[in-house]
Amino acid sequence: MKKAIVPILIVLLALGCIGGKTETETKVENKELTVYAYDSLEYWLKEVIPEFEKEYNAKVNLVLVGSTGELVNRLILEKDNPKADVVVGIDNTFLAKAIEADVLEPYKPKNADVIPEWIIKSFDPEFRLTPFDYGFLAFNYRTDLVKEPPKSLEDLTKPEWRGKIIIEDPRTSSPGLAFMLWTIAVYKDKWLEYWAKLRDNEIQIVKGWSAAWGAFSEGEYPVVLSYATSPAATVYYDNKTNVRAIEFKEGNFLQIEGAGIVKGTKNKELAEKFIEFLISEKAQEKLPTTQWMYPVNKNVKLPEVYKYALKVEKPVTIDPKEVQENLNKWLKQWEEVVVQGKNPESIEG
Repeated sequence: MKKAIVPILIVLLALGCIGGKTETETKVENKELTVYAYDSLEYWLKEVIPEFEKEYNAKVNLVLVGSTGELVNRLILEKDNPKADVVVGIDNTFLAKAIEADVLEPYKPKNADVIPEWIIKSFDPEFRLTPFDYGFLAFNYRTDLVKEPPKSLEDLTKPEWRGKIIIEDPRTSSPGLAFMLWTIAVYKDKWLEYWAKLRDNEIQIVKGWSAAWGAFSEGEYPVVLSYATSPAATVYYDNKTNVRAIEFKEGNFLQIEGAGIVKGTKNKELAEKFIEFLISEKAQEKLPTTQWMYPVNKNVKLPEVYKYALKVEKPVTIDPKEVQENLNKWLKQWEEVVVQGKNPESIEG
């Protein structure tokens, strides 16, 4: 009988029944997922990715691609030969461009019920992108440099703010594009006239949020386009309370960010698991103090430092379909007025 044990053990080990790994387990263990994200998402993703890798026996290759605009452009350039499986960080300002380019694979996560319905309806009910956070644009000012901050979009055009405000470029930055849409939502067909006033008031425009916030932090500009949560982040990181966000009379623009599966991925099943993981409590609870946006998972409690964030009472939104139909035209018109210095009345509608 003892002689028979050895060949039986060999067979069992070969089949992966004792101490070994089955063929299925080996395949899962060797799977790699390539995730594209814009630069500043690194802090959140580098905290949650190791937990995802451990839970699913997978390897995640995180590729940081500049700003949100650059992120979408790269997906479009690689459309015929996609290199990424998942994209994280396309917001409601660039959603239309991504949809038009047909680079996303619709997928509704199994745990989508943790997301409030109003967020889903405000973003993408077809789930080409799944929302993972949201927040509000807000101009921030330094209390040590400013006594009376601007309190409306119109205030930004006044002489006392000439050359003192820094914002992001809508062609390359999601907050920059969100601000352009904010002005369109408020000023309707007069939005180009408004931008001509900003241009003439010498508003400073830089490529992305990091450059704008850096100049603001150094005191080069007392007012910056950022977020309602930026004062909370300043307290958290620098223990400073000299930054305030402003609730504008016209309201503040709502920004929602999403993650989606790249069309053409060969790792769809693992990509689906990654999307579900991003909206789980385990990942969402790390989001407020890394991404400085509000988590979409309604079961996550906000940290105490969020008492310094601005509570926006009047959200400003714009119909995503309207954005999809007009975005390219709007960006071209913006460039003609702001960059080329043309008279708004000479711009074709």
